[in-house]
Amino acid sequence: MTTPQEELLPGTRRALLHRIAVAQAEGRAPSLVAAVVRDGRAVWHGARTSVEGHGPDESVQYRIGSITKTFTAVLVLRLRDEGALDLGDPLEKHLPGTGAGEVTIADLLAHTSGLAAESPAPWWERTPGSLRPELADVLGDRPLLHPVGRRFHYSNPGYSVLGALVEKLRGEPWEEVLRREVLEPLGLDRTSAHPQAPHAGGWAVHPWADVLLPEPTEDLGRMAPAGQLWSTTGDLARFAVFLARGDERVLSAETVREMRTPAAPAEATDVLDGAAYGLGLQIQRRDGRLLVGHSGSLPGFLANLTISVEDDVAAVVLANCTSGPLLSHVGADLVRIVAEAEPRIPEPWRPLSEADAPVMELVGPWYWGTYAFALRASAGEGVSLEPLSGSGRRSRFKANGDGTWTGLEGYYAGELLKAVRGPDGTVSHLDLGSFVFTRQPYDEEAPVPGGVDPEGWRGIG
Repeated sequence: MTTPQEELLPGTRRALLHRIAVAQAEGRAPSLVAAVVRDGRAVWHGARTSVEGHGPDESVQYRIGSITKTFTAVLVLRLRDEGALDLGDPLEKHLPGTGAGEVTIADLLAHTSGLAAESPAPWWERTPGSLRPELADVLGDRPLLHPVGRRFHYSNPGYSVLGALVEKLRGEPWEEVLRREVLEPLGLDRTSAHPQAPHAGGWAVHPWADVLLPEPTEDLGRMAPAGQLWSTTGDLARFAVFLARGDERVLSAETVREMRTPAAPAEATDVLDGAAYGLGLQIQRRDGRLLVGHSGSLPGFLANLTISVEDDVAAVVLANCTSGPLLSHVGADLVRIVAEAEPRIPEPWRPLSEADAPVMELVGPWYWGTYAFALRASAGEGVSLEPLSGSGRRSRFKANGDGTWTGLEGYYAGELLKAVRGPDGTVSHLDLGSFVFTRQPYDEEAPVPGGVDPEGWRGIG
């Protein structure tokens, strides 16, 4: 008897339970709930709690803090895809009078705006949003702390500004736009701006004693687009699938891929840590995997969403404590456990539906100077170019329909690849952004820049 592909093996389930049990116990969390997604659906749910007989399930709400930013980023990118704005637009074009008008929409999404990390005192996470009724109250008298676009500096007010931008262009409150354009299409009916029963209470755990203090639950007002939302492991599992695959009702697969692409210059410590930031998504390298998602925290709550697109595995972890378990580590470990214990089964290899004669003429080895490359035909009407040494510049290319291709990644992203033919119609060489690729190293029959020594290759006597 075989185990259905969608089910996890007993050993995997026990390893997942063990990981969250250790996190809840060592992190002293009143409760901790988690879910794992594989192949586009939730395949495991686990919970640990300090309250006997009251284990939370996938429908219990927790506050998710800054994971809210990812939802706000989705709304902004919807506006971009509709043509209502461009990511390069200065804020002043759409939302004048903020005092930070030279900041672009992309800067706000990627935390490169130079805006302060927090709003002016008192601390916005533990005080009513009514204390900051206008954007000016959120941004303060000195909004910019750094040059625009020069460095990554995480900014909560920056996402408050993005929420205000959504409201301005949609003519509706951020919360209503989010519900109609994202939550309802994706079936996230347990995600909301305010808590809906059943929901967890938020607690502070004393650092030196096993006692609790209830945390206040404030309506964040203007700061809501930066951290207001409540959600469940069930809803966030579905949101993880969307962030990995896209959904044409909300954002295309191409746009969510753009969200997952690094968009901010990394600090030196970020390079060492293997961390980056995209458009509303955190990116990290951990255990040899590229993980995307977001963490969140507000007084009384911790949250994490971690996705490995390559493994097609995601994890959601929520806890109701101000500080405690490092949920980003827990989420990464849950992904690793599944990916290593039950690695993704690749799709069967299948040949192309037909052989493209002009492309078949080009496949095989090519040389840029003395560097050897291979050009391969791939599915999806594209080609790939990769170094035969195993390291170096590589890229996939999409066909443009006119016998040329455009690079999709790395050094050759956006660069044009074309085959140059001689007078007799045969291929002379490949031109890739002015680089000449030839069938032989420094082929004297091709227009190699700088020419080829007429005496040819030689030894040293």
